[in-house]
Amino acid sequence: MQRSGKIILGIDPGTLIMGYSVIECTGKKVHLHEMRSLKLNSRIEGYERLHLIYQKVTEIIKEFQPQEFAIEAPFFGKNVQSMLKLGRAQGVAIAAAMQSHLPITEYSPRKVKQDITGNGNAAKEQVWAMLQQILSLKEMPDYYDATDALAVAMCHHYQIHAPVQKSGTLKGWDDFLKKNPSRIIK
Repeated sequence: MQRSGKIILGIDPGTLIMGYSVIECTGKKVHLHEMRSLKLNSRIEGYERLHLIYQKVTEIIKEFQPQEFAIEAPFFGKNVQSMLKLGRAQGVAIAAAMQSHLPITEYSPRKVKQDITGNGNAAKEQVWAMLQQILSLKEMPDYYDATDALAVAMCHHYQIHAPVQKSGTLKGWDDFLKKNPSRIIK
């Protein structure tokens, strides 16, 4: 694969549906290479699903050769079993990245939403709408897990390429844009 910028792999972990996205960042420009979901059969043994997640992440890494790996951290819910399963899915995805010696960064769902929409409590639909606007995307993928993975990759891009400058209290969007001109994509 010919590369001209930094390639970031974003993952939204899950034991039934894992979202993944690959973006390439050249300066302020972002090019989407892939945004998909791995849908796993719920009838398959849990450990086999984890193996399939590991294989898929390894395959993506071999194909796109990212330099950065960003993953959404599990949110804290009330169902302990669901949290345990999600943590395992995240763990095998991270293990695949570690095997390839990629730097790994975790982002909370709230941080990702905040970076993409400006609202840490944004709905998945709002995040997708903002991503569509930022990257001029039209077609909706089958699952929001894929768009969540794209949001994770974009969040990572913002953190490493265009960090928001510490500007104290902001007085609305105009003030934000004035104090953070590097965040404007033209």
